[in-house]
Amino acid sequence: MFPDPGGAGAAMVGVGPGHLPRRFGALAGLAAAAVALGAAEVVAVLTGARSAPLVAVGGVLVDLAPAPLKQFAVDVFYVYDKIALLVGTAVLLAGFAALVGLVAVRSLPLGYAGIALFGAVGVLAALTRPGAGPVAALPSLLGAVLAAGVLRLFVAGPPGRALTAAGPPGRTLTAAGPPGRTLTAATPAADRTGPGAAAPPALGGRADPGPPAGPAGGTEGTPLPPSVSAYPDEYARRRFLTGVGLAVGAAAVGGFGGRWLSTRRGVSAARAAIELPAPTSPAVPVPADADLRVPGLSSYVTPNRDFYRIDTALVVPRVDPAQWRLRIHGRVRNPITLRYADLLARPMIERHITLACVSNEVGGDLIGNARWLGVPLGPLLAEAGPLPGADQVVGRSADGWTCGSPTGLLTDGRDAMLAVGMNGEPLPIEHGFPVRVVVPGLYGYVSACKWLVELELTSFADFDAYWVPRGWSAQGPIKTQSRIDTPRRGRTLSTGPVTVAGVAWAQHVGIRQVEVRVDDGDWQPATLAATVSTDTWTQWSWRWLATPGEHTLRVRATDATGAVQTGESRPVDPDGATGWHTITVTVT
Repeated sequence: MFPDPGGAGAAMVGVGPGHLPRRFGALAGLAAAAVALGAAEVVAVLTGARSAPLVAVGGVLVDLAPAPLKQFAVDVFYVYDKIALLVGTAVLLAGFAALVGLVAVRSLPLGYAGIALFGAVGVLAALTRPGAGPVAALPSLLGAVLAAGVLRLFVAGPPGRALTAAGPPGRTLTAAGPPGRTLTAATPAADRTGPGAAAPPALGGRADPGPPAGPAGGTEGTPLPPSVSAYPDEYARRRFLTGVGLAVGAAAVGGFGGRWLSTRRGVSAARAAIELPAPTSPAVPVPADADLRVPGLSSYVTPNRDFYRIDTALVVPRVDPAQWRLRIHGRVRNPITLRYADLLARPMIERHITLACVSNEVGGDLIGNARWLGVPLGPLLAEAGPLPGADQVVGRSADGWTCGSPTGLLTDGRDAMLAVGMNGEPLPIEHGFPVRVVVPGLYGYVSACKWLVELELTSFADFDAYWVPRGWSAQGPIKTQSRIDTPRRGRTLSTGPVTVAGVAWAQHVGIRQVEVRVDDGDWQPATLAATVSTDTWTQWSWRWLATPGEHTLRVRATDATGAVQTGESRPVDPDGATGWHTITVTVT
């Protein structure tokens, strides 16, 4: 479609199914899909970011994907697995949209059917998201309606009006009325050699029989063949591509603008205004020798910006603390509902605690140590009064995700907490603001519920949390592990003294010893740094007199009970990887 160059009142034109070149049909389909997604993002600002079609469909794919596929995504894309999923979903949608445009060139009703299918998938996906109401269908519905309109305009043009498009110099192509209208070509008498003479080649390079001359050199139009191209010259092509560009550009502005607004609807400002209370039980100060400050060694406390993030949320939930409520219910004597202000008014503890993801491979960095501020969970559960048999506490996130922790481990005196602060500031939004669960000694998939809104007392026999039906163990105590941070795998080193250093952890148990082995030699004890508690990792270092050649370095840890880290290599599923971290270096 392109503007009528004929003067005032110029309109956009399409010439009906069967006349649009196929390559233009694919572009029309892509433009329609872009407009649909852009408009849907804007509507999602009001209905919730998770109702946007791309996010809703992506969320369904996350839920339906088998555990090995999800682990593959984490292994390949690391913390960017969600971005990779959204990009992949967008690519598939683009392919489908191009196909819809190609089909619409031959049959506009079939093109509409393809758009209806796209809209239906988006609606169903949005309505299946946890907590979704009827309004969640609006982004996909409105997007589908707009997509149909855009496709109609590009393929067939607006109905019910006379439209013109420029042809070769000195010629015009006229069209009038709705789809099915007659297209005619007219050639000025000056271009003819005489009455009935053959006209120049018509649109698309085909011979045109040429209309007979009328009075005073005028012409009477002759219908063009159905196969004649709708866009015969470079001018028309440019106008069509300009229209597509404008549509996609407007969609991009709406889409990114809607996404930006959906992530900043007051929650960031509310977080910035929060003043965290002072803990009644402060954290033990970190000893100066807890951080060895060896180049390449992970710092003892992980900055918030560097703390790993692994979860199933394609869009980070943004929970207004003023509207936040926590329900503690289920198999309890005294159900409790807390507001955010209620939680901040309770006695707080502050502790350094290391968290680890069950997807962390041996030697991986899906682990971090932070200073957490929160309300002790044990006393809070005691107030609710668990009934006999309530051996599982199920945490539910604002986006519906669930995890199940053993009740006994949350009430055995360890520093399990409802955290509201991280490293001296309110929880970052991507790490669970306003409230999350932190439990020393348990992998995150069974304990670290972010964006917490509910704690339900139940039993492992009665309920399986999110990851359990997907093949993971119902209970996930963190395994003793150690890691070499420096030197890195594959590095070339110089002969002589080399500092080998890393971290080791055995949460809620503690590390007694770390040992390093070069090739098949004896295990050599490393020096342990200080630490504040058994709930954090420990830095270690070992001085190696490196000799020329290729060498293999291994590390293992012994926990405070005397149990030695196993060397048996096992994958992360179903309850965490095992084995010795092993690297190879070259010494010259």
